[in-house]
Amino acid sequence: MTRYPIKILMAFGCTFEPEGAEFFDWLMRNGYPELGALSQTIQGDTKAKDWLMENGFPHLAAIDSAIDKEEKAEEWLIKNHFEVNLAFAKAVNRDDDATEWLAKNELQIFIVLADKIRKYLDDKYLNFHKIHF
Repeated sequence: MTRYPIKILMAFGCTFEPEGAEFFDWLMRNGYPELGALSQTIQGDTKAKDWLMENGFPHLAAIDSAIDKEEKAEEWLIKNHFEVNLAFAKAVNRDDDATEWLAKNELQIFIVLADKIRKYLDDKYLNFHKIHF
């Protein structure tokens, strides 16, 4: 994920906000469909995750799996030298060591993104107004 410019990563982060559809569309139209697919994957779209795998982005699909704390995904990211992706996924889950590692390595953008994603996930799963009775 470190190959993307900060502006592009911020657009990715904005896909988790209420006006996120506009940013998702922008990513898709401007050559970053993999980040659009990653956003949709984190938001629960299994077809987007399949798309990532089929189109050569297993390292991005593994971020979602690592956020879900799948041990095999974490092992795969380490084995294939995607330490930033793993630290990012762990930071989404409020892992202090991962957050410190990102800060120490001057990767604050991933801390910001992790916070945006965590807020989105918390709102999605913990907002009692969205519970259907």
